[in-house]
Amino acid sequence: MFFPELDSMLDYSETRFLMQELLVDIVGEEARELDLLLEIRYKGLDGYILIHLEPQSYRDSRFHERMFIYFSRLFERYRKEHKLIIPIAIFTSDEIREEQDTLEMVIPEHQILRFQFLKVELRNQNWRRFIDSDNAVAAALLAKMGYTTREARDVRREFLRMFMKLKTRLDQGRLALVMSVADLYFQPDRAQDEEIIKELMIQYPEEGEAIMELMPAWKRWGYEEGIAEGIEQGIEKGIEQGIERGIEQGVEKGQAEIIRKLLLHGFTPEEVSKAVELPIEKIKKLM
Repeated sequence: MFFPELDSMLDYSETRFLMQELLVDIVGEEARELDLLLEIRYKGLDGYILIHLEPQSYRDSRFHERMFIYFSRLFERYRKEHKLIIPIAIFTSDEIREEQDTLEMVIPEHQILRFQFLKVELRNQNWRRFIDSDNAVAAALLAKMGYTTREARDVRREFLRMFMKLKTRLDQGRLALVMSVADLYFQPDRAQDEEIIKELMIQYPEEGEAIMELMPAWKRWGYEEGIAEGIEQGIEKGIEQGIERGIEQGVEKGQAEIIRKLLLHGFTPEEVSKAVELPIEKIKKLM
């Protein structure tokens, strides 16, 4: 989505996620696990390379130095096996700013070092560029991109429209995961959400149940308090079916799948409990 040229050079048929690497930061005297390390075949070299993905959610003036340290440790460990290491940072802060992506050391007439990692600054991305994308990541991250307060409603509506398109080609587990990620970033507005649901169900009546089945945030407050009130009778029937199927099947089944994926990705039961807003006892029972 963000690096199409690099994407065209990757052979996804031969891909594996490596176990989290524990790298020692000698300078800071601390140890840290890499967030995501991917081994994949690179067409240009006819061999395997490493891609290191590092999300960063807060301001750190020395983050570029940390990325270089990680790169150095990976190079030290894998230089004989992999010809290329590509570091990518994903900045998810709510602030709009230009993040430093380069570390340099120079003396007059000589450059000792120039390290530059790839970066994605989500708040600097215009959300309208991605609304016609069929990339599931675009839908999941739409709420973290750059938009004004006046555009917030349009962003939420476009996300749901994108979600409906994804439903035709993604399985229920992946759909639930996309919705759960987006759910963390959207700030629910009940009145506004009711309007959006109504609009979409009128415009896409055949997709009405699909909209209702996987909406964690809206299920939490909407159904018990009568989200269908005031909507035309023809739409009410679709909503009632969505409520019945969504609560009885979607919530329990969808949440269980989301919880399973979060636990498999290394989240603790306490972190999962906070993310999905369920009691810790419920998480342990599902485990």
